[in-house]
Amino acid sequence: MEQHTEVFVGIDVAKTRNAIAIADGERGGEVRFLGEVDASSENMRRVIQRIAAKHGRAHFCYEAGPTGYGLHRLISSMGHDCVVVAPSMIPRKPGDRVKTNRRDAVALAKLHRAGELTPVWVPDDGHEAIRDLVRARAAAVETVRVHKQQVSSFMLKHGRVFPRKTTWGARHMRWLQEQHFDYPAHQIVLQEAVEAVRLARERVERLEKIIEEFVPQWSLAPIVEALQVLRGVNLVIAVTFVAEIGDLRRFENPRQLMGYLGLVPSERSTGDTIRRGSITKAGNGRVRHLLVESAWTYRHAPRIGKAKLYKLERVPPKIREIAWKAQTRLTARYRGMIARGKKTTVVCTAIARELVGFMWSVAREAQTT
Repeated sequence: MEQHTEVFVGIDVAKTRNAIAIADGERGGEVRFLGEVDASSENMRRVIQRIAAKHGRAHFCYEAGPTGYGLHRLISSMGHDCVVVAPSMIPRKPGDRVKTNRRDAVALAKLHRAGELTPVWVPDDGHEAIRDLVRARAAAVETVRVHKQQVSSFMLKHGRVFPRKTTWGARHMRWLQEQHFDYPAHQIVLQEAVEAVRLARERVERLEKIIEEFVPQWSLAPIVEALQVLRGVNLVIAVTFVAEIGDLRRFENPRQLMGYLGLVPSERSTGDTIRRGSITKAGNGRVRHLLVESAWTYRHAPRIGKAKLYKLERVPPKIREIAWKAQTRLTARYRGMIARGKKTTVVCTAIARELVGFMWSVAREAQTT
């Protein structure tokens, strides 16, 4: 049997069994389905060794998913090339309505050979640990939002409206405790819902303290510290940005990072006709949401507060210069767009897009110092 020196291996990963297909290296070469094997590390190691022993060079790929990056680290530790593929960027035929493990593995092998797959950035173990911590905090914040909504809906259903504008402060919590209902069951429902909000808040505070404790030990801590000199960027936003984006050196310019975060306008153009719409909203939604929140702070005039002054004293002069330039430019741009009648949501999105460029510059400067 002819031995091919280069092959492309597609793996459809799952919790218990992985489907494997091999495509010969030459264009139009044979594509073979090897079958499904046990997904344990020991068994996958033996399968990879057999494939590598039979062929001169093997290129592996699989889709990013809930199984994580353990298989990538295993294959890389054995000295083989492996890419983790972005599922949303895999080319698919519109008329293809059949999806099986075998077909997915074969398709991955073919597309990998053709160079049509888009890899994702794979973090190391330490980076992934910080990212999981950041995402746990984001999940806790979402839990707080859900419980607050439940309390608000319950009160509105019973015609109880807080007389002040700001809610969930000390006065609002006291007002909730002063509410009385005719039926004890309603009183219990309210108390349980308020207690759920309190517990969820405490969980968020605990996770934020843990993040503050672990970040100084992280290899990317200098970038996190440098990003906090920018207005609207606190510890949580800086850590989330760095943890979700990863190595910023893979972006050659700020525009690539803006596109990665889905903050660039969508476009449908043909011939001489150019149509641009709302932002693409591609990429990481967690970071995009936080950046838009940060953009609201640029509605105020440029100034350096006490907290930012302390941060500025701990970074090089070049980063301080970038931070002040960001303040003066973005605050002026905010006022200018508002004066032209733009909606505040549109303005904040535009400010967030430019803020990404300044964050890219600060991070690159922090990596070189």
